[in-house]
Order: sequence, then C-alpha cells, then structure tokens
Amino acid sequence: MKRAIPVVVLSIAGLVPIWRYEPSIGGTTSTTEAASTPSASSSSSGSDSSSGTVVKGTTVNTDKGPVQVQVTFQGEKITAVKMLQQPNHPQTTAAVPKLIAETLQAQSADIDTVSGATITTEGYKESLQAAIDANAKAAAASPSPSPSAAASTASATQTVDGSAVNTEKGTVQVQVTFEGEKISAVRMLQQPNHPQTTAAVPKLIAETLEAQSADIDTVSGATITTEGYKESLQAAIDAKG
Repeated sequence: MKRAIPVVVLSIAGLVPIWRYEPSIGGTTSTTEAASTPSASSSSSGSDSSSGTVVKGTTVNTDKGPVQVQVTFQGEKITAVKMLQQPNHPQTTAAVPKLIAETLQAQSADIDTVSGATITTEGYKESLQAAIDANAKAAAASPSPSPSAAASTASATQTVDGSAVNTEKGTVQVQVTFEGEKISAVRMLQQPNHPQTTAAVPKLIAETLEAQSADIDTVSGATITTEGYKESLQAAIDAKG
C-alpha cells in the first residue's frame, strides 16, 4: 500500500498542466478603416450644411497665379461663389465681383470674359465648371427627395420686386430672390445707362449677397446709383416681411 502512494502523487502531478491550461475564447479582432473615395475629383470636395452644399472647384494654375473658387448650391442652383485663391493683381480684384455676379445670373460657367482679366476669367471658369460637375455628380448619386420635401423647398423660394427709385442718373429698381430668409440672388430691373453704373452693379450685388442686407458700402464713383439701389433693395426686403 505504501508503494501505491507515489504512483498516485505522480498521476496527480501529471494532470496539473492540463488543469492550468485555459483555452482562448474567440480570437484577435482587427479593425480596418478605409477612407471613402469621393465621387468628385481629388481637388473638389463638398459638404452639406444648413445653407446648402459647398463644393470647392479645382485649383487652376495660370500665368498670373492660382485660381480656385468655392461654390454654394441649393440643389442645382448656385447661391454663392467665394474665391479661395486668386492672383494678387488690381485687374483680378476688379474682375472678381463681375465674374461672381455673372455666375449667379447665368447659373453656369458660360459667362463673358472680363476685359483686361482674360487669364483670370479662364481660370475662374475652369474651376467653377469643376465645382458644378462635382455637385451634379454628387446629386446624381443621392436619392431623389420626396414630393413633399420638393414642394416645401419650392414654397420657400420667393421673388420680390423692390420699389422703382428715380435718381438724377435714372431709375433704379432691383428684384430680389429669397431662399427662406436668405437673399440668394439680386437682379437689376432698371438702372441708369451709364458706364459707372454698369461697373458698380456687380459689386453692389456681390456685397448684398455677402452682407445679406442693404447695409453695404457705397461704390466709389457711383454714389447716386448706390443710394437708389440700397433704397430699392431695402423695400424688397421689407416687402418680404
């Protein structure tokens, strides 16, 4: 009987490694993060915001310097254009408000070349078209809005004519388009036939879209037209209520 004791002890000792072995439960989990490839070109990007979809156009390198625009869309409608890059040149500075005003009116990149700023205009149009294409591609990939949502959006758009203001240079009258409470477009219904007025109008419209009110600066050399414009604009804003 005494000889059996070591055998039992050895048997128990042999089982200890088995008892201490714990099988693993499950396996190692690895997480792979993949960056989604945008549908637009790498130099174009968009983001939805309460004010619409903002899309950056391509950066176009010109002989004068890089040109890049940022466009805000409400659906397919262009509601704002902002310059992200532009040549540091007086002719470019003077041309940009005209280019933006023409874009808002044409609702496309099919706009006239600004005299004295041909190179900047071509770069602007190329960057603008890239933004338009990127927005259209993104819209095509998105599901169509429900009829009720589309009707709601349509009802939020309102066009109001301002009062006709008689000035020493001639009659000034604007037409304002609102998207909800936001001024999305301004159009001249009447304006003096004068070179200084023609040059001032794009600047006045661009400032209005930025300020979202009639509290804008007077354009040098077009004081009378500016005052008439602001009066007609304020009347349209007040009429909307």
